[in-house]
Amino acid sequence: MNFEYPPEAEAFRAEFRAWLNENLDDDLVGARPMAASESPEALERMRAWNRKLADARYAAIAWPAEYGGRGAGVMEQVVYAEELHRSGAPGTLNVIGISNIAPSIMEHGTEEQKRRFLPAMLRGDDVWCQGFSEPNAGSDLASLQTRAVADGDDYVVNGQKVWNTLGVIADWCELLVRTDPDVPKHKGISCLLVDMRLPGVEVRPLVTITGEAEFSEIFFTDVRVPKSALLGPENDGWRVAMTTLTHERGGVASLHLGVRKKIAGLLDLARSTTRNGRPAADDPVLRQSLARLYLEGEYLKLLSDRAVSGLLHGRPAGPETSLAKLVWSECETHIADVAGQLLGPAANAGSWGRDRVYARALSIAGGTTQVNKNIVAQRVLGLPRG
Repeated sequence: MNFEYPPEAEAFRAEFRAWLNENLDDDLVGARPMAASESPEALERMRAWNRKLADARYAAIAWPAEYGGRGAGVMEQVVYAEELHRSGAPGTLNVIGISNIAPSIMEHGTEEQKRRFLPAMLRGDDVWCQGFSEPNAGSDLASLQTRAVADGDDYVVNGQKVWNTLGVIADWCELLVRTDPDVPKHKGISCLLVDMRLPGVEVRPLVTITGEAEFSEIFFTDVRVPKSALLGPENDGWRVAMTTLTHERGGVASLHLGVRKKIAGLLDLARSTTRNGRPAADDPVLRQSLARLYLEGEYLKLLSDRAVSGLLHGRPAGPETSLAKLVWSECETHIADVAGQLLGPAANAGSWGRDRVYARALSIAGGTTQVNKNIVAQRVLGLPRG
């Protein structure tokens, strides 16, 4: 499936490409927004880039113009992702806030909350994180136990969150709490917009196998959160959470860009690496692995294009996003395997080494493989719940 980009999308491509050529510094090429947690210097560098994007209205092109976006359509958003990958430019520092949390504030927030939070979020002045997962409530998010008890004009919050991305540098948290333990679990949840500097909030970085600390666990001990921080009605937090997660998982349509770029790099490396005086790509076993990997990347693009096609025709993101996420996580693992097959022990160092160990996390991030398989089984194949 090949899209025909409408003229307005190609005009936007030319405009954005010219802006990137003029404004993207060499030291930002290939930078990862998540690396901002590594040092104060890295954080400020990404914050400055975020502000530059925001000033040119490139930080959140899908946002309505009234909030600092461009009201961009689906194809402009596709072009935006393509041009970021082409240039190697990082996205915004506030990737979670802008992509996931802001739509929930726009849909469920008060006018005061929108005025207070959206401008600072857009510029990266306030970094946001999601307080969703808990040690015993990951895939089964509705089982969360972090409590918020009303006390006068405040809620008193106690509990723990885990696998919190960017929590170590976050200023604010979209926090899911249980406000009514006596009703069915989906119905007793509320959403609070919590200042991470409040007394009783403790953030502990979690260092992963890659040596990075982009995740944290957060402890809340008698944290007094004003009731004005409630996003949406009390005990209606599940609906707010689904708005957030829909936008989080809707981003799978651009996953193929990074995957296919890695595969292309691996193909080039196979052509330039010699074995016994011949290109490694001439080895029939390796060539078969590379061919399979290439087709897997193209299949992921097809799934992504199908998701985009649905959006273009007014169909909300459906189970094809679960399929795309499954293929993406498996393909990333296969890339790591083929890199090892090509490079041997050298694949355990540098960027390939980092990706080889990080790939194992992708079967969990953004929805576990098991949960996505259940979604596909029920919504695509029509199988009954187990």
